[in-house]
Amino acid sequence: MTSQVRGAQLARLLGQWHALPGRRRSPDYAALAGAVRGLLADGRLPLGVRLPAERELAEALRISRTTVTAAYRELRESGHLASRRGAGSWTMLPGNHRMASTGLWTPSDDRDMIDLGVAALAAPPELLPAARAAAEDLPRYLGGAGYHPTGISELREAVAHAYDERGLPTSPEQIMVTNGTQHALDLVLRLAHSPGGTVLVEAPSYPNALAALAARRARITTHGLSVTEPGWDADLLLGSLRQVRPKLAYLIPDFQNPTGHLMPAELRERVVATAHAVGTDLVVDESFVDLPLDGTVVPPPTASFDRHSRVVTVGGMSKPFWGGLRIGWIRASAPQVQRLAAARVGVDMASPVLDQLVAVHLLDEAAAIVAARRAQLTVQRDALLAALAERLPEWRVTVPHGGVTLWAELDGPISSALARAAEEVGVRLAPGPRFGLDGTLERFLRLPFTLPAADLVEAVGRIAAVRYDLDRAARPRWREPAVIA
Repeated sequence: MTSQVRGAQLARLLGQWHALPGRRRSPDYAALAGAVRGLLADGRLPLGVRLPAERELAEALRISRTTVTAAYRELRESGHLASRRGAGSWTMLPGNHRMASTGLWTPSDDRDMIDLGVAALAAPPELLPAARAAAEDLPRYLGGAGYHPTGISELREAVAHAYDERGLPTSPEQIMVTNGTQHALDLVLRLAHSPGGTVLVEAPSYPNALAALAARRARITTHGLSVTEPGWDADLLLGSLRQVRPKLAYLIPDFQNPTGHLMPAELRERVVATAHAVGTDLVVDESFVDLPLDGTVVPPPTASFDRHSRVVTVGGMSKPFWGGLRIGWIRASAPQVQRLAAARVGVDMASPVLDQLVAVHLLDEAAAIVAARRAQLTVQRDALLAALAERLPEWRVTVPHGGVTLWAELDGPISSALARAAEEVGVRLAPGPRFGLDGTLERFLRLPFTLPAADLVEAVGRIAAVRYDLDRAARPRWREPAVIA
């Protein structure tokens, strides 16, 4: 069912939309249409949402209905609005875009695009041998129904063993296998979050996690991260927990996405203690925990400080191994895992057995695979840093000692405009507002270093070229960024 934005809501989003005074003042309808395109471009107004009726919006904005009618007509002509008599008008993007299976809009052409929107590596060479070995193991599972809501025992044991090696004793009964980390988060929210409940998140944070929270109608409150290390202001973070007393807090303490920050052990312990004191459950995302660089020592898992089953940990194989292998997991108490499995049965039943067997074989070789990944990422990170220092020295970047992303502070609030301009020259970017709420973070840009070094250097060159043209640019062509992961 298509959602709808009311006139008063859209009026608040539009803010000061009126055309500027002067000899070259554009008509109010054109300014209104441009403001709506701007909301679409930075994600503050979703795609596929039904806009208010012309009369309703005119009353909310205190303008004539004729102005709204003309603005809607211009939006239809530019491909940003579709209308059907009796059904209303809903937001879209121009005809050279299509709706992807994720629900996001992506370009339908096949240009040679350097995609810096997705922070994920290509598959390792060990994947094919692991897949062949998994196919050989598959016959022993074919005699059963194939449904394993918590995951096959082999994989649960392998994941539990990985936690044991990190100093966190874990039994297979505390592990639930999922279809990726995002699926793990969704299942946790189904069980632990009630619509309208308050959830504390970092700002910036992972956009797909924010989307999952929004889909669950969470009241999201944020704790801001510093651009510099260590990132978290302990007093502010703990104070937010005490003052807001959220039902849930979603944190990424290990090479935070997108900033790359690493939360120190002392703060992890204090966060867990404070969460217990105020009745907050912690959802800890460990997607990047396996990717420390420069010999960085990763602190103990956040759950190691938990004595009251307040911490639920989610992780997976997308970042250290391959995003196409949709294997994730939840680590929680055994009773929580059983409740999660009961909730899951009404969603997707279980994860594919063959994929889980592939994961088992990859985890058997995890030490060698991850070591090669770390070496690869170090080279690519350093290439990206060098290119930025040479071509865009005005940008401020803190060197991450793990993970796969840089969080760059730009020389102005230009992130969305830069992303649109860069796409015209074959570079897809993830602008700062995608990682926050309400269209903020326009001075920031996430840059992953998961592509080959040559591609990263080429991308920076193209970005630098369009950066210096922004001040002289004509009216932009509004686009929606592709999938960010």
